Amino acid sequence: MSQLTQQIHSSEIGDILENSLNGIRPKKEDYLRLLKSDDVYLMGLVAGNITRKKFGKKVSFVNNIILNYTNVCITDCKFCAFYRPPNHEEAYTLTLDEIEARVKTGWDMFKIRQVLIQGGHNPKLGIEYYEDSFKMIRSKFPNVGVHGLSTSEIDMIATVEKSSTKEILSRLKDAGLQSVPGAGAEILTDSVKEIISPKKIDSDDWIRIMKESFELGLPASATMMYGHVETDNDIVEHYDKIAKLQKDLNGFMAFIPWSFEPNNTLMQKEGTVTTGAGGIQLLKMIAISRIIFDGLIDHIQSSWLTNGVGMAQLALQYGSDDFGGTLIGEEVVSCTGARSTELTDKRIIESIKQIGYSAEERDNFYETVSMR
Repeated sequence: MSQLTQQIHSSEIGDILENSLNGIRPKKEDYLRLLKSDDVYLMGLVAGNITRKKFGKKVSFVNNIILNYTNVCITDCKFCAFYRPPNHEEAYTLTLDEIEARVKTGWDMFKIRQVLIQGGHNPKLGIEYYEDSFKMIRSKFPNVGVHGLSTSEIDMIATVEKSSTKEILSRLKDAGLQSVPGAGAEILTDSVKEIISPKKIDSDDWIRIMKESFELGLPASATMMYGHVETDNDIVEHYDKIAKLQKDLNGFMAFIPWSFEPNNTLMQKEGTVTTGAGGIQLLKMIAISRIIFDGLIDHIQSSWLTNGVGMAQLALQYGSDDFGGTLIGEEVVSCTGARSTELTDKRIIESIKQIGYSAEERDNFYETVSMR
């Protein structure tokens, strides 16, 4: 009997982990047992084993810029340090020429393969602003994928245009949108959303807009922001909703659990959340995510942005297979003052190779660009 098998047999979650090693996904009632367990190292061994079976010791990343096109927002999320109300002295919205200049710099300097486009809920921006931006990027930089707009931004555009979100998505796709980020999910239970983002779309709307995206042929990533006011039961609901949607429509390319950073946010000022969740919790969420989504969602991202490079390296051994992006130009998390929020591909490749893995540069759709 191997040492891993012995450890599994003596663990209170041993039956779940043994099933996972045999390709049997946990049931919803198992999710809570995983979350309540402190056996993080053992979960990591199992999740790492599952990941290496699928990917070997290969880790992907994407050369990208993040285009925070406006910080004007009327949604006032308590977890956000980035937004500014309309007419604030620090409010901005990029022009089409400024967007082109940023993408051109990203392509010329870094040969980016993706531009991640996210901003605020700006009531002054109609759909033509986004259509013009996407058309310009796709025509002038054909190797750069357009990965853009959270479900709540799409809902905002629909409100401004007095249109349906499906019509907005269809027009944006025609203009060059290729995939949708998972932002805006946070935790997919409305009792949590009512506390942290009461003006944002609810859980059902997030799922509905994702469904519409998938039906139009726009794939997406799914995210979970943990480490604030959510309970373990809320996280169970989040996982379950993502899993059900994936079983139905198979549109998620990746799952990204990321840790809430409270610095400079209203939640910190109010004393609701004063410190981040920390490294052990990150490794636990990565491992559980791999175990829950094995056979459903291929890629689990290691999320260096809020946890740093060292934790991302560990996460690669706890079930993640993707390092994420270089995120040149990131402005949202950097507003918390947490840490440097951009990396070069050289730094990512070094970080991957330091732990004995090989690096693969990918594109927007997780297709290989080159082995590095």
